[in-house]
Amino acid sequence: MVARWNWSETGTRHSPGVQPDDVQELLSHGAKTVDLSRGMQPQLQVDARTLGLLEECGATVHVAETTEAVQIYNNLVTGGTAVAGLFHSTC
Repeated sequence: MVARWNWSETGTRHSPGVQPDDVQELLSHGAKTVDLSRGMQPQLQVDARTLGLLEECGATVHVAETTEAVQIYNNLVTGGTAVAGLFHSTC
């Protein structure tokens, strides 16, 4: 499934970053591996509460600059891992 991430729906901003509600849909679809991108100039942060939620759910989490996050995602998929991701394509 591919869906556009509208971070304004959850009030996400560069700081404090990706919110727990941003990853909730991924978790509700059974995601156990999650790839989060921080933007092309790593401006987007990841809220500590989000990382806590993912850890609590037993998810493996990757956080990287967007180009690297895309590479991680592609490598995981190629290797047969089901992975969900949120990608910030700008700053």
